[in-house]
Amino acid sequence: MGLVEEAHNVKVIGSGNKGTIVLGHGFGTDQSVWRHLVPHLVDDYRIVLYDNMGAGTTNPEYFDFDRYSTLEGFAFDLIAILEDIQIESCIFVGHSLSAMVGVLASLNRPELFSKIVLVSASPRHVSRFFAFIFVNDVDYQGGFDEEDLEQLFEAMRSNYKAWCLGFAPMVVGGDLDSVAVQEFSRTLFNMRPDIALCMAQTIFSSDMRQLLPFVSVPCHIVQSAKDLAVPVAVSEYLHTNLGSESVVEVMSTDGHLPQLSSPDIVIPVLLRHIRNDIVV
Repeated sequence: MGLVEEAHNVKVIGSGNKGTIVLGHGFGTDQSVWRHLVPHLVDDYRIVLYDNMGAGTTNPEYFDFDRYSTLEGFAFDLIAILEDIQIESCIFVGHSLSAMVGVLASLNRPELFSKIVLVSASPRHVSRFFAFIFVNDVDYQGGFDEEDLEQLFEAMRSNYKAWCLGFAPMVVGGDLDSVAVQEFSRTLFNMRPDIALCMAQTIFSSDMRQLLPFVSVPCHIVQSAKDLAVPVAVSEYLHTNLGSESVVEVMSTDGHLPQLSSPDIVIPVLLRHIRNDIVV
């Protein structure tokens, strides 16, 4: 195993001949967030799982604060992983952070991606205190204003564990006793607080809207009907502004991590978008 594979805990499983699927997770989680989906894919596809640098399962000594001050650092990591395990083309399924990282990587190396399935994605990430909320401006209604952004960061700085306990149920859409909230809380707690803060600042200040028209890889946009992080209008914005073919499906789910909180609804939807191309 090479350094890239080791650093990102890369796992390659499955022996199917229908192609390669790469699964990328979002902020505060790790590759275990895909545990409900993977069993449905292993017989037909080669599956690649990895952890974004900064996840609690990665070595914090490998986290470069300058490199990951922009989304490009994560995109170059993804390209390095694909090159390291000699993937010529894949279906990329990315959640939240990784959805936009996949889009960014495709701008640099479009030939590596046959399609991108974006789960709970937003091209502009600016947060309020209570959740992954996106900033409003004249042309883009993504959520709330930026005024409380520093409150979020200050809450993370002052008491990271307390922040996690409030953040997890609000983002997932459940109470503290639910399995999905407990699972997200666990992976969130596992992150080193200064690294989590750095990643939050990077994610919530990113703005990829001007890059969307240059995307050439087909995009399947999937999200919850009720998501404090990503209002439905954001998915419609992606669909309207992406340069590539795209399709939107809004699921009857609640929360920002539907693959964890509502797998019975989400897994069939993801399988359909993975298996079927966009009909023009």
